[in-house]
Amino acid sequence: MRLCGIDEAGRGPLAGPLTIAGVILNRPIEGLNDSKKLTEKKREALYDLICEYSTYHIAHFSPSQIDNLGLSVCLATGLREIMSALGEADYLYDGNSTFGVSGLRTMVKADATIPEVSAASILAKVTRDREMVELAPKYPAYGFERHKGYASASHIEAIRQYGYCEIHRKSFQLKQLQPTLF
Repeated sequence: MRLCGIDEAGRGPLAGPLTIAGVILNRPIEGLNDSKKLTEKKREALYDLICEYSTYHIAHFSPSQIDNLGLSVCLATGLREIMSALGEADYLYDGNSTFGVSGLRTMVKADATIPEVSAASILAKVTRDREMVELAPKYPAYGFERHKGYASASHIEAIRQYGYCEIHRKSFQLKQLQPTLF
């Protein structure tokens, strides 16, 4: 049975989407690794190869969907969507939780050791990063092209100064942004 690797990007940022990718490699691809261990240039080059030499599906959840449904529901929904789109396969998800989805195995750090999961990691990260770069000019005060919505010092300072914009996850609360009670 074909192996489908699954990984996500955007689980912890303060802004932007959650992107989940499932990848079945149709031929080996050299240089695959956990997307966080690769340079942006290498991820971009591998992205095109993965798209060319695999069968894949990408699920996407907006900040408002994350706020309204919750991160766990979005993850479970995305996992089911990928499994439905890609059909019969041996599904392996990077991490230690299936989020209640049956027919799915998990493995911590699979993105660094299993090529299909590495490929999914790259597709998810590049897809999400590209969206954040595209959104950046609409919200120039936040610097999304640099930090991609994660909680960098400059991003937190921008939120303090300008408040949240429409692509921020309102349900994600940071201690640094809470009013002082004293």
